[in-house]
Amino acid sequence: MDVYLAERFTYHSRNEWQNLVGEGKIQLNGRSSRSSRRLVKGDRIEYDTGDITEPEVDPGFNVVFSDEHIIAVSKSGNLPCHPAGIFFRNTLWRLLSEKFGKIYFVNRIDRETSGLVLLARSPAVAAAMSEAHSGIVKKYTAVVHGKFPDACNAVGFLTDGVCSAVRKKRKFYQGARLGEKDEYSETKFRLLGANGGLSIVEAELATGRMHQIRATLCSLGFPLVGDKIYGRDETIYLRFIEDAMTDDDRSLLMIARQALHSSSLEFQHPISGEKLVFNAELPDDMKKLLAAT
Repeated sequence: MDVYLAERFTYHSRNEWQNLVGEGKIQLNGRSSRSSRRLVKGDRIEYDTGDITEPEVDPGFNVVFSDEHIIAVSKSGNLPCHPAGIFFRNTLWRLLSEKFGKIYFVNRIDRETSGLVLLARSPAVAAAMSEAHSGIVKKYTAVVHGKFPDACNAVGFLTDGVCSAVRKKRKFYQGARLGEKDEYSETKFRLLGANGGLSIVEAELATGRMHQIRATLCSLGFPLVGDKIYGRDETIYLRFIEDAMTDDDRSLLMIARQALHSSSLEFQHPISGEKLVFNAELPDDMKKLLAAT
């Protein structure tokens, strides 16, 4: 069991999971167990997280649209979409569940990405929209370092396991696929403006891969402003998770979170077939970033 927990939930080491099992905070099928217990199909693991203090978040969100089938919201730039790692109560999922009941994410964005998120209010609608996911036009606004070209269609692959101090960091490359597990990726970029060594870029996703925009921009040589992993110094992330960031780190980042905003969603309503277009205005922190440069 400890091996499974350490590989699946990496916010604790194997030894830490063993200690939690020994303390009785991990139960298997409703009972205390040994960390060496071999898991079988159908086993249920429960983790008592009652004594864990979750980091503070910005719980702000605006409901852009809702009916009996779907919900569209615009969230803050410091709010996880769904429970993961140390976050459970301080998530958009919990906030919306308290307001609407059961909900199902159609798309998700990073904790530090602000803007539009689409949800379904039933498993059937969620499944229908998942199948039609390629028909959802998703556009983001990003602020990057450097002078970005007028347009760029980045077609290639995303790979894991790059030579990096940050284990989950990905890399985008173009050309022939090098690894069997590398994922095809396509992002259409368009320059919106430039200001003081920074560029404002629109990114339209043709595929939806983890860290797609952030990793692609970094690999193209235009790192996202404020990005602790894909920005100008990835070691900032290592200090961030240890709560050891310096004033120099904050100065280099220029903004407290990654300057990425989910700005537009366009799709057909899964039931009525009506064309829907939602837009979310750039948040204040990104406006201030641009005004200060």
